Amino acid sequence: MLNRLDHFLLNPPLLPQLSGWRRGVIEFLFFGLKEARSCLFAGLFFSMVLLVPRSDLFGWHRYDVLLAGAVLIQALMLVLKLETLDELKAVCLFHVLGFGLEVFKTSGHIASWSYPDAGWSKLFGVPLFAGFMYAAVGSYILQAWYLFGLRFRHHPPYWMATLVALLIYANFFTHHYIMDFRGYLAMLIIGLYARATVIFRPYDRERSMPLLLSFVLIGFFIWLAENISTFLHIWAYPHQLGGWSAVHVGKWGSWSLLVIMTFTIITHLQHHRRSVHVPE
Repeated sequence: MLNRLDHFLLNPPLLPQLSGWRRGVIEFLFFGLKEARSCLFAGLFFSMVLLVPRSDLFGWHRYDVLLAGAVLIQALMLVLKLETLDELKAVCLFHVLGFGLEVFKTSGHIASWSYPDAGWSKLFGVPLFAGFMYAAVGSYILQAWYLFGLRFRHHPPYWMATLVALLIYANFFTHHYIMDFRGYLAMLIIGLYARATVIFRPYDRERSMPLLLSFVLIGFFIWLAENISTFLHIWAYPHQLGGWSAVHVGKWGSWSLLVIMTFTIITHLQHHRRSVHVPE
């Protein structure tokens, strides 16, 4: 069924006579459908976060149910050919990078946040499902790349983009010991991607938007999901232990930086298949 949906989204019935507000409505509908399809893994995983009770479910801890569900979703996407083996490898890399960051951030001497509930699948105090939250971001970008036929104009040189991505990841660790360079990284990123444009096809015509704007928008929706997750006590920041309060808006920027890092990894994966540049 989903393969047929993909075929429909990639080969929609053409209506060349469309114009004005009617074209706007059709393009908006196809944009929404492609976004929803791109969010398949993230949406199903987040649905489990909303639906799985905090109390034990048939003797299983919530964290263990979330892990089992995430593995099942990932397996089904591969079996149903909604994800390629190369894409799965990239998603696994995001899982490893994310889990490593989680272990560091929740360690006793850092304790940026914590996972308060019990679970058999907790390792170093972090439930194994946590890596899938980062993998969900990678899965979304991979699927959107395919469904929207993403291309980029004025993409920065790969070595520069890779260097910035490495600095972003390193700063998540080092800012606890030395100066936090996020502000400087943000200025560097603005300069590097200022002219970069993402070209996408919601329906039958290509549209474009600043690439930086897409990073910020994705980061914003992750920040919203984080607020909901902490409200449900999936994890908690120190200021939320006495009672829930919103996640600081500064985390929006951190998520946007992580999106850039994820995007850079996927860019390298896609570069092996085709060029990301379009003629000037």
